[in-house]
Amino acid sequence: MSEIAPHPVVDPLPAALRDALPATLVERLATFPATIRSLVENLSDEEALWRPSPQDWSVLEILRHLLDEEREDCRVRLEHVLRDPALSWPPIDPMGAAASRGYRERSLGAVLRDFELERESSIGWLRGVLDAAPATDWSRAFMHPKFGSIHAGDLLAAWAAHDLLHLRQIVKRLFGMLEARGEPFRVGYAGAW
Repeated sequence: MSEIAPHPVVDPLPAALRDALPATLVERLATFPATIRSLVENLSDEEALWRPSPQDWSVLEILRHLLDEEREDCRVRLEHVLRDPALSWPPIDPMGAAASRGYRERSLGAVLRDFELERESSIGWLRGVLDAAPATDWSRAFMHPKFGSIHAGDLLAAWAAHDLLHLRQIVKRLFGMLEARGEPFRVGYAGAW
Protein backbone atom coordinates (compact mmCIF):
# COMPACT_ATOMS: atom_id res chain seq x y z
CA MET A 1 0.00 0.00 0.00
CA SER A 2 1.49 3.34 -1.00
CA GLU A 3 1.38 6.34 1.23
CA ILE A 4 0.04 9.66 0.09
CA ALA A 5 2.80 12.23 -0.10
CA PRO A 6 2.35 15.03 2.42
CA HIS A 7 1.26 18.39 1.14
CA PRO A 8 4.29 20.63 0.63
CA VAL A 9 4.80 23.08 3.44
CA VAL A 10 4.89 26.69 2.37
CA ASP A 11 7.07 28.90 4.50
CA PRO A 12 4.96 31.55 6.19
CA LEU A 13 5.75 35.12 5.33
CA PRO A 14 8.25 36.73 7.69
CA ALA A 15 6.54 39.16 10.05
CA ALA A 16 7.99 42.24 8.32
CA LEU A 17 6.61 41.15 4.93
CA ARG A 18 3.27 40.14 6.42
CA ASP A 19 2.94 43.54 8.12
CA ALA A 20 3.79 45.29 4.84
CA LEU A 21 1.36 43.18 2.80
CA PRO A 22 -1.62 45.58 2.95
CA ALA A 23 0.53 48.44 1.60
CA THR A 24 1.95 46.16 -1.10
CA LEU A 25 -1.55 45.11 -2.15
CA VAL A 26 -2.72 48.72 -2.28
CA GLU A 27 0.19 49.62 -4.54
CA ARG A 28 -0.67 46.68 -6.82
CA LEU A 29 -4.25 47.92 -6.97
CA ALA A 30 -2.95 51.42 -7.78
CA THR A 31 -0.90 50.24 -10.78
CA PHE A 32 -3.58 48.00 -12.27
CA PRO A 33 -5.42 50.67 -14.33
CA ALA A 34 -2.21 51.54 -16.21
CA THR A 35 -1.66 47.87 -16.96
CA ILE A 36 -5.17 47.53 -18.34
CA ARG A 37 -4.89 50.76 -20.34
CA SER A 38 -1.67 49.58 -21.98
CA LEU A 39 -3.44 46.42 -23.17
CA VAL A 40 -6.72 47.84 -24.44
CA GLU A 41 -6.45 51.52 -25.29
CA ASN A 42 -5.73 50.92 -28.98
CA LEU A 43 -8.54 48.42 -29.56
CA SER A 44 -11.15 49.40 -32.14
CA ASP A 45 -14.81 49.41 -31.13
CA GLU A 46 -15.25 46.14 -33.00
CA GLU A 47 -12.30 44.56 -31.17
CA ALA A 48 -13.52 45.79 -27.78
CA LEU A 49 -16.84 44.02 -28.42
CA TRP A 50 -15.40 40.77 -29.82
CA ARG A 51 -16.40 37.57 -28.05
CA PRO A 52 -15.07 34.09 -28.75
CA SER A 53 -18.62 32.80 -28.13
CA PRO A 54 -21.98 34.35 -27.23
CA GLN A 55 -21.70 33.32 -23.56
CA ASP A 56 -18.22 34.89 -23.12
CA TRP A 57 -17.63 38.50 -22.19
CA SER A 58 -15.84 40.88 -24.51
CA VAL A 59 -13.01 43.13 -23.32
CA LEU A 60 -15.54 45.96 -22.94
CA GLU A 61 -17.84 43.79 -20.82
CA ILE A 62 -14.93 42.71 -18.62
CA LEU A 63 -14.02 46.36 -18.03
CA ARG A 64 -17.65 47.25 -17.23
CA HIS A 65 -17.65 44.41 -14.71
CA LEU A 66 -14.44 45.73 -13.15
CA LEU A 67 -16.04 49.18 -12.90
CA ASP A 68 -19.15 47.80 -11.21
CA GLU A 69 -17.06 45.70 -8.83
CA GLU A 70 -15.01 48.79 -7.95
CA ARG A 71 -18.15 50.77 -7.16
CA GLU A 72 -20.33 48.13 -5.53
CA ASP A 73 -18.26 45.22 -4.27
CA CYS A 74 -14.61 45.47 -3.27
CA ARG A 75 -14.41 48.92 -1.69
CA VAL A 76 -17.95 48.88 -0.29
CA ARG A 77 -17.60 45.50 1.35
CA LEU A 78 -14.15 46.22 2.74
CA GLU A 79 -15.49 49.47 4.22
CA HIS A 80 -18.35 47.53 5.82
CA VAL A 81 -16.01 44.97 7.41
CA LEU A 82 -13.62 47.62 8.74
CA ARG A 83 -16.44 49.80 10.08
CA ASP A 84 -18.85 47.14 11.36
CA PRO A 85 -18.47 43.48 10.36
CA ALA A 86 -22.05 42.79 11.46
CA LEU A 87 -23.46 45.00 8.69
CA SER A 88 -25.10 43.11 5.85
CA TRP A 89 -23.43 43.44 2.49
CA PRO A 90 -25.42 45.04 -0.29
CA PRO A 91 -26.41 42.40 -2.87
CA ILE A 92 -24.65 42.25 -6.22
CA ASP A 93 -25.46 40.32 -9.39
CA PRO A 94 -22.47 40.50 -11.76
CA MET A 95 -24.02 38.31 -14.45
CA GLY A 96 -27.39 40.05 -14.32
CA ALA A 97 -25.70 43.46 -14.39
CA ALA A 98 -24.06 42.67 -17.73
CA ALA A 99 -27.49 42.43 -19.34
CA SER A 100 -29.49 44.93 -17.30
CA ARG A 101 -26.88 47.70 -17.46
CA GLY A 102 -26.08 47.39 -21.13
CA TYR A 103 -22.41 46.52 -20.73
CA ARG A 104 -21.93 46.54 -24.50
CA GLU A 105 -23.44 50.00 -25.03
CA ARG A 106 -20.69 52.36 -23.84
CA SER A 107 -17.39 53.15 -25.46
CA LEU A 108 -14.24 51.45 -24.27
CA GLY A 109 -12.55 54.82 -23.68
CA ALA A 110 -15.39 56.08 -21.46
CA VAL A 111 -15.49 52.88 -19.40
CA LEU A 112 -11.71 52.87 -19.02
CA ARG A 113 -11.75 56.50 -17.79
CA ASP A 114 -14.57 55.77 -15.34
CA PHE A 115 -12.70 52.74 -14.01
CA GLU A 116 -9.51 54.76 -13.58
CA LEU A 117 -11.40 57.46 -11.65
CA GLU A 118 -13.14 54.94 -9.42
CA ARG A 119 -9.88 53.12 -8.72
CA GLU A 120 -8.18 56.44 -7.94
CA SER A 121 -10.92 57.14 -5.41
CA SER A 122 -10.49 53.65 -3.95
CA ILE A 123 -6.73 54.11 -3.66
CA GLY A 124 -7.20 57.45 -1.88
CA TRP A 125 -9.53 55.76 0.60
CA LEU A 126 -7.21 52.75 1.03
CA ARG A 127 -4.19 54.96 1.65
CA GLY A 128 -6.21 56.73 4.34
CA VAL A 129 -6.94 53.35 5.90
CA LEU A 130 -3.22 52.49 5.78
CA ASP A 131 -2.35 55.84 7.35
CA ALA A 132 -4.63 54.94 10.25
CA ALA A 133 -2.48 51.86 10.93
CA PRO A 134 -1.80 50.28 13.30
CA ALA A 135 -5.39 51.10 14.24
CA THR A 136 -6.61 49.22 11.15
CA ASP A 137 -7.60 45.72 12.17
CA TRP A 138 -7.23 43.54 9.08
CA SER A 139 -8.47 40.55 11.09
CA ARG A 140 -12.01 41.97 11.48
CA ALA A 141 -14.33 39.47 9.82
CA PHE A 142 -17.74 39.27 8.20
CA MET A 143 -19.56 35.94 8.45
CA HIS A 144 -20.54 35.15 4.86
CA PRO A 145 -23.34 32.61 4.44
CA LYS A 146 -21.46 30.75 1.68
CA PHE A 147 -17.75 31.37 2.36
CA GLY A 148 -17.76 31.59 6.13
CA SER A 149 -15.50 34.06 7.92
CA ILE A 150 -14.02 36.66 5.54
CA HIS A 151 -11.46 38.98 7.12
CA ALA A 152 -10.76 42.53 5.99
CA GLY A 153 -7.30 41.35 4.91
CA ASP A 154 -8.93 38.56 2.88
CA LEU A 155 -11.05 41.14 1.07
CA LEU A 156 -8.02 43.29 0.27
CA ALA A 157 -6.12 40.28 -1.07
CA ALA A 158 -9.18 39.08 -3.01
CA TRP A 159 -9.54 42.55 -4.57
CA ALA A 160 -5.99 42.35 -5.94
CA ALA A 161 -6.56 38.73 -7.01
CA HIS A 162 -9.80 39.74 -8.76
CA ASP A 163 -7.80 42.23 -10.81
CA LEU A 164 -5.39 39.48 -11.82
CA LEU A 165 -8.17 37.07 -12.76
CA HIS A 166 -9.66 39.64 -15.10
CA LEU A 167 -6.25 40.65 -16.42
CA ARG A 168 -5.78 37.00 -17.39
CA GLN A 169 -9.26 37.01 -18.95
CA ILE A 170 -8.48 40.13 -21.00
CA VAL A 171 -5.16 38.70 -22.18
CA LYS A 172 -6.89 35.47 -23.14
CA ARG A 173 -9.48 37.49 -25.07
CA LEU A 174 -6.71 39.36 -26.93
CA PHE A 175 -4.93 36.08 -27.68
CA GLY A 176 -8.16 34.52 -28.95
CA MET A 177 -8.83 37.54 -31.12
CA LEU A 178 -5.38 37.34 -32.67
CA GLU A 179 -5.78 33.62 -33.21
CA ALA A 180 -9.25 33.98 -34.77
CA ARG A 181 -8.49 37.02 -36.90
CA GLY A 182 -4.90 36.36 -37.84
CA GLU A 183 -5.67 34.48 -41.04
CA PRO A 184 -3.79 33.75 -43.17
CA PHE A 185 -1.19 33.85 -40.41
CA ARG A 186 -1.09 31.34 -37.58
CA VAL A 187 0.05 31.77 -33.98
CA GLY A 188 0.99 28.15 -33.23
CA TYR A 189 4.70 28.86 -33.18
CA ALA A 190 4.15 31.05 -30.09
CA GLY A 191 3.03 28.01 -28.10
CA ALA A 192 -0.25 26.71 -26.79
CA TRP A 193 -2.47 28.87 -24.62
